[in-house]
Amino acid sequence: MTASAQQSGGDTAGWSSSHWVAGFVAVLVGFASSVAIVFQAAEAAGANAAQIASWIGILGFAMGVTCIGFSWYFKAPVLTAWSTPGAALLATSLSGYSLAEAVGVFMFSALLTLLLGLSGWFDRLSKVLPLPLANAMLAGILLQFGLGIFRHLPQAPVLVIGLVLLFVLSRRFIARYSIPLVLLAGVIFTLLRGEWSVQQLQPSLVQLEWVWPEFHWQAILGVGLPLFIVTMSSQNLPGLAVLRSQGYQTPVSPLLTVTGLLTLVTAPFGNFSINLAAITAAICSGPEAHPEPASRYRAGIAAGVFYLLTGLAGSTIVALFVAFPPALVAVVAGLALLVTIAGNLSVVTAEGPYREAAMLTFLLTASGVSFFGIASAFWGLVLGLVVLLLQKWRA
Repeated sequence: MTASAQQSGGDTAGWSSSHWVAGFVAVLVGFASSVAIVFQAAEAAGANAAQIASWIGILGFAMGVTCIGFSWYFKAPVLTAWSTPGAALLATSLSGYSLAEAVGVFMFSALLTLLLGLSGWFDRLSKVLPLPLANAMLAGILLQFGLGIFRHLPQAPVLVIGLVLLFVLSRRFIARYSIPLVLLAGVIFTLLRGEWSVQQLQPSLVQLEWVWPEFHWQAILGVGLPLFIVTMSSQNLPGLAVLRSQGYQTPVSPLLTVTGLLTLVTAPFGNFSINLAAITAAICSGPEAHPEPASRYRAGIAAGVFYLLTGLAGSTIVALFVAFPPALVAVVAGLALLVTIAGNLSVVTAEGPYREAAMLTFLLTASGVSFFGIASAFWGLVLGLVVLLLQKWRA
């Protein structure tokens, strides 16, 4: 039982509407905020519409099963999510690799997560890799998405400027729902302009598609290793911090072991990474979910139910996004990552012993250059570590 549950004398509250509302809001915010990025990652891997639907379907199923299982077993609102920064990395780094090689990347990253969970070295690893370097690599990866907000400005000035202004205003008053609101406004705008029609949609259940993996050392080093590091530093660490901040002392090793194993066996269907959630976990672990901390695990179960439903609707979701204008997808994806980009850049530019190494890591990663077929994210991290070693040697 969690610390919060013990303090409140156990769960005596039972189910309430607040559990279902919190679970629904968590899934809505998590899904609407970053599904466009997952869509771009799948396209970069060369996936067709049916395969992208399989990605969405298996991710929804994996998140649903783990949210329900973890929350019920640990009696804590343990939510999982796909790795949004990981999807951004894939969208910018998978060009030139086949879909089979991308699946090999997913499996390699999942295997590292599984081994980390079994070994119990999560805390130790977080101390070996300086966090500013991980922040710098992530900022470099995400920069292209931030720039993408304005790439369609000449072709769609009203849409771009309108959504940016709506985002700024909504962040002032209803920050948690700003991205879903921007997405809804963009959909209404494109409907009114006749750029696509709801009649184009044909609702159907998802069909999972298996892709046999291929393992290419350049893809594993250039994409797989950064995917693992980004997921650990930007998803699992914050996700664990959210649980700890609410008093839930859920052990982390079993969570990593299960998410790593589940990702490993479902990667051929398109599961690139399942990890601890942070923002959506905060929605289900706070007082809004239920006044009784010991009862909030039911919000995690409710979120899992809604994730299973999104998995079943994977084909319909893909059809919806295929119909979206490219400008809308780019703006929503960029705005969804704006706060993350700013937060990572603040760490990179902060005064301290890591600033020079972090800035070089950021610049090389953002450049997008590759050597020996290995993506820039890997080389940015290597450069940062070399700079740190030289600074220590000089000292």
